[in-house]
Amino acid sequence: PGLPPSPHAAAPRAHATQKTRTQLTRPRTRPTCWVAIMQPPKLGNLTQSIAFDEYGQPFIILREQDKQKRLRGKDAHKANILAARSVAKILRSSLGPRGMDKILVSGDGDVTVTNDGATILQKMDVSHEIGKLLVELSKSQDDEIGDGTTGVVVMAGALLEEAEKLLDKGIHPIRIAQGFEDACDIAVKHLESIADIVPWSEEKLDALYETASTTLGSKIISRFQDQMSKIAVNAVLAVADLKRKDVNFELIKVEGKVGGRLEDTILVDGVVLDKEMSHSQMPKEIKDAKIAILTCAFEPPKPKTKHKVDIATAEHYKDLYEREQKYFKDMVKLCKDSGATLVLCQWGFDDEANHLLLQNKLPAVRWVGGVEIELIAIATGARIVPRFEELAPEKLGTCGVVREIAFGTTNDKMLVIEKCPLSKAVTVLIRGGNQMIIDEAKRSLHDAMCVTRNLIRDNRIVYGGGAAEVACSLKIQEYANSVSGIEQFAVRSFAEALEQIPIALAENSGLQPIPELAKVKKEQIEKKSSFIGVDCKQKGTNNMKQQKVFETLIGKQQQLMLATQLVRMILKIDDVIQPSDKF
Repeated sequence: PGLPPSPHAAAPRAHATQKTRTQLTRPRTRPTCWVAIMQPPKLGNLTQSIAFDEYGQPFIILREQDKQKRLRGKDAHKANILAARSVAKILRSSLGPRGMDKILVSGDGDVTVTNDGATILQKMDVSHEIGKLLVELSKSQDDEIGDGTTGVVVMAGALLEEAEKLLDKGIHPIRIAQGFEDACDIAVKHLESIADIVPWSEEKLDALYETASTTLGSKIISRFQDQMSKIAVNAVLAVADLKRKDVNFELIKVEGKVGGRLEDTILVDGVVLDKEMSHSQMPKEIKDAKIAILTCAFEPPKPKTKHKVDIATAEHYKDLYEREQKYFKDMVKLCKDSGATLVLCQWGFDDEANHLLLQNKLPAVRWVGGVEIELIAIATGARIVPRFEELAPEKLGTCGVVREIAFGTTNDKMLVIEKCPLSKAVTVLIRGGNQMIIDEAKRSLHDAMCVTRNLIRDNRIVYGGGAAEVACSLKIQEYANSVSGIEQFAVRSFAEALEQIPIALAENSGLQPIPELAKVKKEQIEKKSSFIGVDCKQKGTNNMKQQKVFETLIGKQQQLMLATQLVRMILKIDDVIQPSDKF
């Protein structure tokens, strides 16, 4: 089938009768042989999408290959490294105390101003798959340590840049990855050997304040870093279990209120509610309050099924009204009999119940969220009551004072519950000129709290300003001399990648990066000191110990290990198959 007809094929019988006898008796010549050579069609950039079996029947290996494109080998490595380096380059200028901020506008028009690496990558719409890996890398650092999210991405970008140079020399990517792994192990062990132990106690908290202050040095709230570092450390210590060396961040609530100045930020030894009293004539301050926490509504019970009430006479209506009033009075009476002086209700209540509460001189707050209710219960020692009948004096919580505070001329009010007996819940109330500053202050304080928690778990520190990276780089260069084989190139490249951190710090501080790096390396070698770094703030000394620029040891180790793992993963990818619209 599919072959053209032979010119000597026999004519149909209908036409044969019309031919002459001489035509019919003419001797036949040997027919020409026609051969069809079938080639596999080209689909897209692949010629192997269709194959033929021994009978010549075609069958499909991979479907829709004409709609896909493929990168293999060195091209795949180059494309992946380029994508990752492009993402890392965005964050490079945000590294260090003089790093620049980024402004990010969402599709809805929401504006975010930040220099926090995890936030920048989270808000960016990164579509490339390798770029998404860097977003996950930054998120992992944020979840595990809470700080160093920018540095880990810059480190990964520097390693990939060095890996690209080695690939151009013809070194196999697996050998490069192995060399990086060996160098990372040396760096992690060397960090432990140069780490200092910071002694601290509940009476002597200077070391915690200084470490938190270093974290806040690159943030938008760095003008008040002493005040903010004390707030962060005191908040963590208020909820920390020092015996178990554990901190429950769920007990630290961070609230923001637009207005006022950033230095008006306070730490409340209790809970702050973004609510006000249910009636404007209720007292604004209650001392030695006994708090009833209710999760049932201040209203008559309603049947679960559909119902209809027919009222025929005025007496029926009056009887219904009196029954409803009795429900409200019984509810208020149960609250008063329990000894409560303040009622917090998870649900709302109508004006009738509100009026009765005011008449009975029982202040109340409605629509309190579930998270706030739990924090108040923990702080005051109260039990959450689901039914009015279960109210009892032993289920009430106590606190020193409940007061309502107002802000500016906007009539915004908040409730502050202070001097709680079981003060394991604290609230940071942040003030600021606009919502962007408040959001950035929340992120900055979260980083400082995470660093404080890490220091409580492990009180070993290394010095910042690129000092730790330069010390590790010198150690790895020394180790590389003892490595035989191709891995030696990769080990030296890892040392050079580490030097990109102090170079970036110097660039962002307006210094000349290469002379500054050479100066730091020279001083470290001559003085055999691991705390000589880049003087980003121009204080006149490169001694990070004197400048009190600290970083936690576990945070720095995690940076190196996560960045090396990601680079190893990227180097092992040698084939990328994607739909053609992705290219």
